[in-house]
Amino acid sequence: MSLPITAFYPWQEERASEWLSQRERFAHAWLLHGVPGIGKTQFARAAAASLLCTQPVQSRACGTCDACLWCQHGNHPDLRVIRPEAVAQQEDGTVSESKQTPSKEIRVEQLRQLHSWFNTATHRGGYRVAVLYPAESLNQISANALLKVLEEPPASTIFILVADAPDRLLPTIVSRCRRLVLPKPDTQVALDWLGSQVEGDAQEWLAAAGGGPVAALALSQQQRTPYPDWLGTLWQSVSARNPEACLAVMDDLEKLGAAHWVPMLQRSCLDIQLVQHAQPVCYYPGLQAVYEQLAARAQHVVLAQLLKWLNEQSRWAQHPLNAKLFVQHLLDRLTLCFN
Repeated sequence: MSLPITAFYPWQEERASEWLSQRERFAHAWLLHGVPGIGKTQFARAAAASLLCTQPVQSRACGTCDACLWCQHGNHPDLRVIRPEAVAQQEDGTVSESKQTPSKEIRVEQLRQLHSWFNTATHRGGYRVAVLYPAESLNQISANALLKVLEEPPASTIFILVADAPDRLLPTIVSRCRRLVLPKPDTQVALDWLGSQVEGDAQEWLAAAGGGPVAALALSQQQRTPYPDWLGTLWQSVSARNPEACLAVMDDLEKLGAAHWVPMLQRSCLDIQLVQHAQPVCYYPGLQAVYEQLAARAQHVVLAQLLKWLNEQSRWAQHPLNAKLFVQHLLDRLTLCFN
């Protein structure tokens, strides 16, 4: 069940009311950040609707006035949402007619298009709000274009930037924003909400998503179990010393792409490290039994080296790689670690 664009998640409502009640002293630019999967984008868009609402309730959008309805339909004249084309297509469920691959970056043209908007009077003399996410998708050129705007902000205009990792942004952009940290929700609050949204064990879904309830819900809509089938098959094959089954999984990973499987293997190897130190599994408790078999065989140092290698590869996972060589190297490392 998706939220209206004007609403906040239950764990965000108090934070939102407190923050939005100070709008008389609002900065011209805000950087919202926190761990992935907690609903930061929803917070930003609902905050924008609240700032534009003509009859807010406890400083939050009423959801029924003309301004709120315009926000919900994506046609409020004083609201702009800036995001990569690939993100827009995924969120809106649209498909581009262009044969080009949708951009995963915020392009400089998207920021240049704002200049005519800045020169237009605001509706009813209120705010003008620009929501930009994920801020990490700004490339060097578009980041510099945004910086120029933030250095000389247009009147009555508020920028809301959303980021998972603000340290990946230009320091000059960060320095021109007020920062608002959105904390991860209390585990019980997250479980209560998630339990009403998913089938199966909400705790396992939440663990698989790193504690982010919104990410956990999205994960449950993409796959049958909290961890993908290939991950369970891989560890079972490694544990059984079945090279043919391992090669079959490598073929699957080659097709999936590194951006998909590297993060999951990072988490899984960390789980195995935790088992080695008699600590509770963090991400995939459903694999506890096979983890115990693997942990008993792996040398601490070699497992740590495997995890370090995965961490290093995560920086390049989005870039074109020789997928066949990459997964072959992974298989070599797994064999060395769990032989």
